[in-house]
Amino acid sequence: MKKSIEISPNLETLFGTRDENLHVLEDGLNINIDLRSDHIDLEGAPRDVARAEQLFSDYDHLHRTGYQFQNGDLNSMLRVLVGDPNVTLRGLAEAGRQRSFGRKTVQPKSPNQRRYLEAIERHDMVFGVGPAGTGKTYLAVAMAISALLNKQVNRIILARPAVEAGERLGFLPGTLQEKIDPYLRPLYDALFDMMDPERVERYLEKNIIEIAPIAFMRGRTLNDSFVILDEAQNTTSEQMKMFVTRLGFGSKAVITGDITQIDLPNARRSGLLEAIDILKDVNGLAFVHFDESDVVRHHLVQRIIRAYDEFKTRQAGPQLSLLDNKTGLDNKTADTKPANGKNGQSENGTARLPAASVDEPRVQD
Repeated sequence: MKKSIEISPNLETLFGTRDENLHVLEDGLNINIDLRSDHIDLEGAPRDVARAEQLFSDYDHLHRTGYQFQNGDLNSMLRVLVGDPNVTLRGLAEAGRQRSFGRKTVQPKSPNQRRYLEAIERHDMVFGVGPAGTGKTYLAVAMAISALLNKQVNRIILARPAVEAGERLGFLPGTLQEKIDPYLRPLYDALFDMMDPERVERYLEKNIIEIAPIAFMRGRTLNDSFVILDEAQNTTSEQMKMFVTRLGFGSKAVITGDITQIDLPNARRSGLLEAIDILKDVNGLAFVHFDESDVVRHHLVQRIIRAYDEFKTRQAGPQLSLLDNKTGLDNKTADTKPANGKNGQSENGTARLPAASVDEPRVQD
């Protein structure tokens, strides 16, 4: 199917730097876009051409109504749109307009980020699991601020386990708050990025926003609150169970973590991994899994995460081969009879002692 669209003054701003947005549409919708002096030729499957035509129409409408795309939002929306056939550009833009994130406008930059925001809106408890830089914590804090400003909740509680990332910092000086602040700094960064510093400080003083280690959650029931547990991969089984049972009436909880960056000492099993296994079939919960395609930091971060994943896969291969070789040697040894003489004597004529029997310990119920 082939379709021609007239280029209006509003439509030219859609193309992007060096027509990069048109390349996104070509790759994502499997169509050919031929840019002429006064019109655009679209060629491809009827359904894909119709989606592209709808996108151009939506963009023209948004531009005429005064909508402004900022900070690469348009490119991000296009990537979400080509990844989900049920999404329209107008719907994405108006959905972002409806949400109030303090002084910033936050748009989902991938299909998984969009599913994440929708899951937080629809469910009372959401798990966001994925690598660094996918916006798990940032978007959760944005949704918490939106809920607070819209009076859906009365306070925000941000929790995080106080676990060092592979190093020992020793005893930190200062008050208890000064000791734990370094572990909670990423949560402060997200807050100050979305709200005026004076307002954040005022909310912190009045405990409208509370930032604390997860150990401080024990024994509490959190009503009318938006609760976020960050770095959940570093919680123990007991801590995770304690946290997910704190939820009170009128509250939401978001648990975020990266299962590839577990810093627990003594190789203890992560409470996040256990929760994924135990709670996966519980009604009312939502799990959103991110991957390297959702990384919204520097473009090198995507490549770095992909390189680590490939290295881990390569390392797993030799380990499996060694395990197979060891199993084969054990089987061969078991099948080979010892070179013993007759009547229980060894070759040098000395008496061969009977092998000691080992009883397996029995565990009584």
